Amino acid sequence: MKDSLKKYLFEDRSLRVQTVNLSQTWQDTLEHQQYHPVLRNLLGELSAAAVLLASNIKFDGSLVLQLQGDGPIALIVVECNQVLQVRATIKTRQEFVIKDTDNLQSLLNANHNGRFIVVLDPNNRQEGQQAYQGIVPLTGETVADVLSLYMRSSEQLDTRLYLAANEHKATGLLLQRLPHGGGKEVDSTIAESSWERAVHLTNTIKANEQLAIDEDTLIHRLFWEENLIAYEPQAVSWYCNCSRERVADMLKMLGIAEVESILAEQNEIKVHCDFCGKPYTFDAIDSAKLFIAGASSQESQHTH
Repeated sequence: MKDSLKKYLFEDRSLRVQTVNLSQTWQDTLEHQQYHPVLRNLLGELSAAAVLLASNIKFDGSLVLQLQGDGPIALIVVECNQVLQVRATIKTRQEFVIKDTDNLQSLLNANHNGRFIVVLDPNNRQEGQQAYQGIVPLTGETVADVLSLYMRSSEQLDTRLYLAANEHKATGLLLQRLPHGGGKEVDSTIAESSWERAVHLTNTIKANEQLAIDEDTLIHRLFWEENLIAYEPQAVSWYCNCSRERVADMLKMLGIAEVESILAEQNEIKVHCDFCGKPYTFDAIDSAKLFIAGASSQESQHTH
């Protein structure tokens, strides 16, 4: 089964429930990267959170979750666009040793200088238009804690996030109280009762349970007594816009002298995508073709 995000509404339309499964997407994320398990799981949780949040934003563009740290992690970036394509990466400081006991605070906020930024970046921005940026207080021990607080304080939406990741899968469940009943008046007493009941149920979720069972089974275990309105699943996939052509353009910008210098020292040029880590290799023949093609193009232009 392909990775997917699934949405449900309580029958009274007072709250939404969402689940996301990143299995193949997560394997694609890790294909060219080797992370310490603590870093890997943190990135997986953040990736699941990005999909859950991006799916509720009605705009043509991307949601970016960016954490800048003053400890072992220098930067984490997860980006999810409007069609739920995800890419994610971590940049670390080599002088630090990652411990199995490390958490969000020790990895990113040891000296209280860490920053968590939520960016809404629309496609085809007009000249001078800036992407929206919201600063998220790094309060809490987990990504779920931090983002739940952000949604409550910034968006005025009561939200609970339950996130988990390992080497095989990243997954998440979002519970969110809606500000209205989807155009339908909702009795406040009923809505309050639904919220309290749903929070009580979802607070029983354990990370190992999320990783061990599929999301449909989890929803059934939690809400088997509820009448849920289910929506069509949305596909989730990995996407990075790096390519051999982009790397080739970068090498052309370096110039033939610099490229020949690297080749003389290393016999080939190895470039890894700064985002996904995918490797690209150019040998002497590959590199020569870059500049031969460029020279031929210029000669042709002069001829005409």
